[in-house]
Amino acid sequence: MTSDHLMTKANNTPRGTRSEAERMRMTLASAKSSTTILFVFLLFFGAYMYSRCISSNILASVNRLNPGSVISTSIPLPVKRNIHKQQPAPYSPLNCSAYDEIKKCTVNHPETLTDEDMHSSSSTKECPNYFRWIHEDLRPWRDTGITEEMIARANDTANFRLTIVNGKVYMQKIRKVFQTRDLFTIWGIVQLMRKYPGKLPDLDLMFNAGDKPTHRFKDYQGPNAITPPPVFSFCGQDSYVAIAFPDWSFWGWPEIRIRPWSTLLEDLKEGNKKTKWIERDPYAYWKGNPKVAPTRKDLIKCNVSEEKDWNARLYDMDWGRENRQGFHQSNLADQCVHRYKIYIEGAGWSVSEKYILACNSLTLLVKPRFYDFFTRSLVALHHYWPIKENDKCRSIKFAVDWGNSHKTIVRRIGTAASNFIQEDLKMDYVYDYMLHLLTGYSKLMKYKPIVPPDAVEMCFESMVCPEGGLRRKFMMESMVKAPSNTEPCTLPPEFDSSQLQAFHQENEDSIKEVESWENAFYNNHTK
Repeated sequence: MTSDHLMTKANNTPRGTRSEAERMRMTLASAKSSTTILFVFLLFFGAYMYSRCISSNILASVNRLNPGSVISTSIPLPVKRNIHKQQPAPYSPLNCSAYDEIKKCTVNHPETLTDEDMHSSSSTKECPNYFRWIHEDLRPWRDTGITEEMIARANDTANFRLTIVNGKVYMQKIRKVFQTRDLFTIWGIVQLMRKYPGKLPDLDLMFNAGDKPTHRFKDYQGPNAITPPPVFSFCGQDSYVAIAFPDWSFWGWPEIRIRPWSTLLEDLKEGNKKTKWIERDPYAYWKGNPKVAPTRKDLIKCNVSEEKDWNARLYDMDWGRENRQGFHQSNLADQCVHRYKIYIEGAGWSVSEKYILACNSLTLLVKPRFYDFFTRSLVALHHYWPIKENDKCRSIKFAVDWGNSHKTIVRRIGTAASNFIQEDLKMDYVYDYMLHLLTGYSKLMKYKPIVPPDAVEMCFESMVCPEGGLRRKFMMESMVKAPSNTEPCTLPPEFDSSQLQAFHQENEDSIKEVESWENAFYNNHTK
């Protein structure tokens, strides 16, 4: 019975028994007083024991770290709290008036980040698996190193020379590039230095900004062969020597109004949500310029017609018309409405692959000749469905028919590819890839870089202030606003020969398996 019930009972007691009620009140009051005293005693006793326990635990921890140390426990030791460090101070805003007055780059970042700026940790997360290809790209110069003579021999094929000396970036133009590929590539490197100030070493490199690598392996083989020149490129090919580097469009492609990758990735994520996969058109979609390569002209033959439906919906992209109409029909985030999307190269490698893979649709990958820095880790039947290059129409039709009959598997493959792009190809990883690649390259250099006489310093102000329109807009949109407060991811080890062989074998087996399904289908279909 509770005290409230007892009090109610006492108040309702008849007059003749009032003394009993009074005695009950006195008993309850005494009980409450005793309970209060006991509670206060237990409170102080518990606090005392808790402080002793904390002191003992701290002492035990310290003694484990420093055997033989003696610490008095008469005063409780303060507990060191894991307080989150403040973000590094953001960079000063752009001041083009000051730049226009002196026409000189100013230092707008610290020489290097201190331990207080960065959250250093021995357990920094490991980089995605495709970072392991950095070791393979630099392998040709592992034994010889990179000499100034090798750099000079790349002069015949490179578009520009990039030199970094004492934390400053310089560019020497060698030959004209298409559109603004060089401008936005250099802009990306300037942003890398803003993200990780002081971490990029001095280096000197040649860059090919075309759609194809330029130096064949076979030209550097034989008893009297010389070491190939190291050339950075947007793509590579198995029979060519090239160092794959992130392409310019990660920072924006103003000529066709493709926004910087950090923004576009969010747009694509939202675009994926607009149409559920099961509600998407059950066909294979492609939109592009078929005139740039015979293989694309061949693809257009697979379009739907009155005579035949190969399950493909293909659209000829007239970039001139798109430009005049403001590119309203080429918004990438609005193109995730088909269950299947086709990737096919043009005259060389195409920048569109990452946009297609990000769509949650099953990517139908026409057998490629080239690769870029991240696509070498893609696996058939895990990230994409392989399409025969020499029999596209039948291959596409079979893929779509098979996929519409195996929806769960198809959705799983499309989701795996999209997750790979959304998670492993975030801009943080793009910058980390650049940092690890350029750092590894610099360690191979056998000479101290100097600034070429006709090179121009490239910095934040000198690149943004002279520009206007979309160029300036995309630069500002992709700008690194403050130094990173975390360490870059940890570079994974190189492949050993057995791992590399097993990886290639797995991919080859998956492609052959799809071909066997396709061949069996058409053999049975024609009987």
